[in-house]
Amino acid sequence: MRQIAVGVNGSSGSLAAVDWAAEEAASRGAGLQLVNASLWPEHQVVAVRESRDVRTERAKALLVEASERARTRHPDVVTATEETEDAPSRLLLARAADAELLVLGSHRAGGGSGYVSGHVAQEVLAAAERPVVLVREGDRPAGDGRVVLGLDVHHPADELLGFAFDFAARREVPLHIVSAWHSALPHHRDGAAGSQAAADLRTALSAATEGHRTRFAQVDVTEEVVHDRPGSSLLDAASGAGLLVVGRRTRRAMPGTHLGSVTQAALHHVACPVAVVSHA
Repeated sequence: MRQIAVGVNGSSGSLAAVDWAAEEAASRGAGLQLVNASLWPEHQVVAVRESRDVRTERAKALLVEASERARTRHPDVVTATEETEDAPSRLLLARAADAELLVLGSHRAGGGSGYVSGHVAQEVLAAAERPVVLVREGDRPAGDGRVVLGLDVHHPADELLGFAFDFAARREVPLHIVSAWHSALPHHRDGAAGSQAAADLRTALSAATEGHRTRFAQVDVTEEVVHDRPGSSLLDAASGAGLLVVGRRTRRAMPGTHLGSVTQAALHHVACPVAVVSHA
């Protein structure tokens, strides 16, 4: 059975992730795999004092609670649980490799609207080859629940477009696609040169999405070319959205937790769930 994996650590953010993942599993007709690595960083101080048996029992209890929570909301979704004493990022990446989607919980960044994703989430987001969705407590679709997709028309990856169109089609919500362009040169921003640049981008955007618009003809799609920095334009577009979808280009020569400025801006400032889709 197709699977959606979700990390469970007992935080309010992870329970919100369970809720979101269960709804997505029901929408896809997929199973839900709830995983816990008992050495979560926020539990390390406690883990030093606890015996292995105590940590294991606590982790199992968290998974039982999460599983019951998911089944209560979506009884038809088949759930499975896994607890292991391992590095969380290693476990999550392993399960993400076998799943269609990995869902992680987070919490609000201070008094703002963005996310604090933590080192584990940063590692997973930077390395996962499957889509990863970050969910925070209180994140619910607002307004029309629309999906907002940030698209670089110079790299219009099928993985990114496919994820956004498929999600919008299954949830029966509109899809708004934003492509931003920015130039520090005044003559490239204004006048004939600026107008031509914007027109060229609109043409390229339409061409990039044509196949998916035909395939998902039931989706209400709007396309927008914005003269602004990509991060700023996405934050504006995502206001009141149900989901923001951004891409992460694979950088095999760049190990670590580098996510790119646009993705970082989205994670730090956006007020809805964020899907990060890896692509070549």
